[in-house]
Amino acid sequence: MKFRTVLRLLIGVPLLLLMIVFVLSNEQPVRFGLFPTDYSLELPLSVAMLSALGLGFFLGGMRVWFAALRYRRTARQATATVRVMEAKQQELKTLPAGRLLAPPR
Repeated sequence: MKFRTVLRLLIGVPLLLLMIVFVLSNEQPVRFGLFPTDYSLELPLSVAMLSALGLGFFLGGMRVWFAALRYRRTARQATATVRVMEAKQQELKTLPAGRLLAPPR
């Protein structure tokens, strides 16, 4: 097995077990209400906590993804420039050697 796979298992399995113990330990219902309305929702505490953590993880990931957009765009532009330059280099390699030094007519 690869080192990354082993590392993921060493970190992932204990976290999964910890989450299972957390869910089984916090089954009491909690009421959530929306202030200006009479809407309320009753969920187990563990579901509410894990949902909040999951939402925070997702929003943090989206923030990082949007922050990296600029760098991905720059990398795409650099890759396109390199391709154009490599094509130009190949084109120049196919020209005869004396042709490169002769002035254009």
